[in-house]
Amino acid sequence: MAGSSFGTLFRVTTWGETHGAGVGVVIDGCPAGMELCQEDIQKYLDRRKPGQSKYTTQRKEGDQVEIMSGIFEGKTTGTPISLIVRNKNQKSKDYSNIKDVYRPGHADFTYDMKYGFRDYRGGGRSSGRETIGRVAAGAIAAKVLSEIGITLKAYAKAIAGIEISTENYNEEEIFCNSFYMPDADAAKKVEAYADQMIKDKDSIGGIIECVIDGVKPGIGDPAFDKLSADLGKAILSIGAVKGFEIGDGFAVASKKGSENNDSFVMKDGKPVKQSNHSGGVLGGISDGSPIILRAAVKPTPSIAQTQQTVNKNGENVEIEIHGRHDPMIVPRAVVVVESMAAITVLDAVLRNLGATMNQLKKLYE
Repeated sequence: MAGSSFGTLFRVTTWGETHGAGVGVVIDGCPAGMELCQEDIQKYLDRRKPGQSKYTTQRKEGDQVEIMSGIFEGKTTGTPISLIVRNKNQKSKDYSNIKDVYRPGHADFTYDMKYGFRDYRGGGRSSGRETIGRVAAGAIAAKVLSEIGITLKAYAKAIAGIEISTENYNEEEIFCNSFYMPDADAAKKVEAYADQMIKDKDSIGGIIECVIDGVKPGIGDPAFDKLSADLGKAILSIGAVKGFEIGDGFAVASKKGSENNDSFVMKDGKPVKQSNHSGGVLGGISDGSPIILRAAVKPTPSIAQTQQTVNKNGENVEIEIHGRHDPMIVPRAVVVVESMAAITVLDAVLRNLGATMNQLKKLYE
């Protein structure tokens, strides 16, 4: 299977299946000499692990990371960093009734069409559990970025159409509710609606927003490797994401140029934008403003309602999906979006180091 690696200089390769022995990641290209310990990675994994509330899957996994290589005496060595999280609470029998049935909203059918064979235990590689490797790598990328003044912050902007209010925005609230929403009132409304969806055996989706601060102008490339394009690929590679936008996104389609353009002014001897409709990227290259991106996350496809589908024998059948599934994906996907953004930005920063002769000479001094 191709396509399990992402990045050029900071390169991440995830491996493992949801009901295999474990899942993990190999990270190549992390600079040597950075202090790194298990806790730096674990705090990110704790944000995506199951069982955090009744609004996430009740699969009981501690998701404890083990560092297999790339760290010596508490610092990165510059060699590949290999991480593993062992699966300890698999219940593969929960999926035996669907091994020959194509679940609506899942990759069962497309896997069979591509490979003629699939791991039906929770979806194998297409399971959300694959994102453990992404988050572990993202934790490392975020720490490298923090050392050079770049920070990332992701949160749920909307769930089931219930959107946060700019007036009620409170960054500290993000970690004070089950939905990672920076608006306590919106979180309460989501809680009431989510409770009803659980009773109805249904699921809901939402929008995750990520803000990246501290990226200097000049990161990214103007053609195929645009920073915005790389971010789009990174975010859209997350299994549950069905839409991506940066800056004002799809809203620009109904604006005039005079409304959408960001005017420049001089401030402290440097050009700065008076607004940020571009979302921090112009022509595929960072412009110095905060990079603002959003991901549209679909409702969890595994629902307990009776659904119509077909099986491998070409028969029309009904299916009810049992097991331990998230009523919504958004809360646990927030840190996944943040992690993929961190991986992408760090890779772009590293690729930019030799963009000019002056930079190259400074690096080699």
